[in-house]
Amino acid sequence: MSDFFRNLVDEIKDEDTTIASDGKGSAEFTGFIDTGCFILNAVLSGSLFGGVPNNKITAFAGESATGKTFFVLGVVKAFLDQHPTGGVVYYDTEAAVTKSMMEHRGIDTTRVIISEPDTIQKFKTHALKMLDAYDKQPENKRPPMMFVLDSMGLLSSNKELEDSLEGKDTRDMTKAQLIKAVFRVITLKLAKVKVPMLVTNHVYDVVGSYVPTKELGGGTGLKYAASTIAMLSKRKEKDGTEVIGNIIKVKMYKSRLSKENQTVEVLLTYDKGLDRYYGLLELAEKYRIFNKVSTRYELPDGSKVFGKEINNNPTKYYTEEVLAKLEEVARKEFSYGTISTPELEEDNG
Repeated sequence: MSDFFRNLVDEIKDEDTTIASDGKGSAEFTGFIDTGCFILNAVLSGSLFGGVPNNKITAFAGESATGKTFFVLGVVKAFLDQHPTGGVVYYDTEAAVTKSMMEHRGIDTTRVIISEPDTIQKFKTHALKMLDAYDKQPENKRPPMMFVLDSMGLLSSNKELEDSLEGKDTRDMTKAQLIKAVFRVITLKLAKVKVPMLVTNHVYDVVGSYVPTKELGGGTGLKYAASTIAMLSKRKEKDGTEVIGNIIKVKMYKSRLSKENQTVEVLLTYDKGLDRYYGLLELAEKYRIFNKVSTRYELPDGSKVFGKEINNNPTKYYTEEVLAKLEEVARKEFSYGTISTPELEEDNG
């Protein structure tokens, strides 16, 4: 920054204004948290080796049983594995996530605080107190922290609770404004102290829409606050007649790091969970990394195999060389422009 602008800033600076002295804003991009699936990473960030941004708000929205909580728990595990001293504050409004469930997913629950707020106001108060206490600690002594709100749509307002106790079933028309106010207050605080936040939310069908349309529940607060919103839907995956899991369709409703409206599919099975490699075959075929020849795929070495064989033995066929080629085309397919971060450069060797 030139001396002219530094002097100008000094003249207008007051106690209520925070200006980053190094020229980097509080929302400066700092890296990714792996989701556990290459193609999901790509649609969220523009890179197979990316994922969820680690200092912004990311939302997974969809109908019931579309994998929202499963995705979130996967990112929580990756965050804690990536940061051995880090911790997570998990706001569970459904009282559905238990420590035993987390431990089953390999999550270190000694570093997870589970809070169950029943109102928007309680969530806001607790979250702000946590962020303020965190911010007061010396930056070089603060361990990494993540927030999770699962699910936003089930938060009630104080008025809703009071009306329910009085036997009233009138709708609280102020709820959407309360949610918007919460995100307006905490978004900048999260960015300032570099705390990422994951949010799950439900969707509903828009009545009277010319074409079938899904909209986020809870008003526009999350829509404006989140950097990334992924809309989820599902269909059953079968092996013969047996249902073995679900194919989750992920569509980017909003994204500041990748192209919006891009769609991918990921595989979530009952016995193995999220498939890391599912979805790469379609990308490899589209960009002719694997050439489709009749019912088989021709690989770079000239051999031919069926797609099912590739999906069943992904580590054999997705070599480092193939993944490097897929990363190059994934950036072209999903990102606005070239992503260049130290984290990605290290991952790519």
